[in-house]
Formats: sequence, structure tokens, C-alpha cells
Amino acid sequence: IRLIPIMSGIAVGYLCAIGLGIHDFSKVAAAPWFGVPDFVFPEFRWEAILFIIPITLAPAIEHFGDIIAISSVTGKDFLKDPGIKSTMLGDGIATMLASFIGGPPNTTYSEVTGAVALTRAFNPGVMTWAAIWAIVLSCVNKLGAFLSSIPVPVMGGIMILLFGAIMVVGLNTLVRAGEDLMEPRNLAVVALIIIFGVGGMTFNIGSFRLGGIGLAAVTGVLLNLFLPRAVHVHKKVKSE
Repeated sequence: IRLIPIMSGIAVGYLCAIGLGIHDFSKVAAAPWFGVPDFVFPEFRWEAILFIIPITLAPAIEHFGDIIAISSVTGKDFLKDPGIKSTMLGDGIATMLASFIGGPPNTTYSEVTGAVALTRAFNPGVMTWAAIWAIVLSCVNKLGAFLSSIPVPVMGGIMILLFGAIMVVGLNTLVRAGEDLMEPRNLAVVALIIIFGVGGMTFNIGSFRLGGIGLAAVTGVLLNLFLPRAVHVHKKVKSE
């Protein structure tokens, strides 16, 4: 039931896009009804390996943040059970297996936490069945072509809601932890993370490029390490 407003938003956005002429059904018409996805075995190149090693730091940090966020949303501490080492291991194994058949990385995605916060579907079994159906439906080429035909402005509207939700979840986690966001140190850390992530800031050195959530995550970690923490002095007043 909670998915109805989201699906209605996509449907209305799609109809508006059709009315404005922002659509292309040619790929949907050309796609066959059923087919097996293209499996591509990986190629190992030192240039690509050396390029990707420092970038892996960003999804590792994002994974940690996603586990904290989903723990806050569901009310269950996943840092303790099953533990961050187990979730990180599962993340890495899934990504390696996907790369061996030409698939995308299976790292944690922040927008999924936003979707969970909106739908309140906390049962991990729901995600298991969703994954099974995603595998089955990947063989329906017409459906894949239809989803890819959704105009960018329509998907952009959904992404604004989902990414906005995960940012609110993160800020709410800090507030519930008793952190004073108006303290200069915390203010600087949070402000730079948000602006770097939302503003599309990029950092380039030669062919190496880091931007978006990855740059925001690395920036947050470095600022948290190097900015001096406030020293609170508590005075005891002895009354006579």
C-alpha cells in the first residue's frame, strides 16, 4: 500500500513527459519479450586495477554509513548483529561474483535505505524475494527496455525523494546520538559533506577522479580525523 504514492508519482510524471514529447518507445518496440542477459567474463588489466584500488575506499565508507542508517530506520543494530565485518564481507563477495559475469557492483545503495524508510518494509525476507524477482524479471527484455525508457526528469524526481530521505535519516541519527550540530567542528564537517555530495564537487589528479558521494565520504573521514575536538571544561561548584 505504501508503494502506491511512489508508483503514482512515476505514472503521473511519465504521462506528463509523454505530453511534453520527452519519451522514446523505439527501444521498447525493438526489444524481444524474453532473453538471457549478456554475460561477459572479466578482463584483468593493471591500469584498471591500480585506478580502482583508491576508489574502493568510497563505497567502503558508504557501506558503513548505510549500515548505521538502516539500523536507525529499522531499530535494529546491524553493527552488532550480524556485525560490520560480516556485512562488508558479503558486500565484497557479491560484488566479485557480479563482476565475474559482467554485472554491476552489488555494493549497498543509499537510496534503498530511503525506500525502506518510506515503505517501512523492515523484514529482510522482503529484500530476498525482491532480489529473486529482480533476477527473474531481468530475463523479460520488454520490461527492462520500458524501465530504461522512463525519462530522466521523472527518475530525477524519484531520486530527489530517495536521496533526500537518506540524508534526513543520517541527520536524525546524529541528533538522536546527542551530537550538537551547531558546534563549529560538527558544523564544518556536516556542511562540507553535504555541499561536496550534493553540489557535484570533483577532485582530479591526472586520470584519477573522485567526486559525489565518494568525495563527500572521504572528506568527512579526513575532517573528522584532523579537526581538533572541542575541550569541555566542567567546573564543580561547592556550596557551603
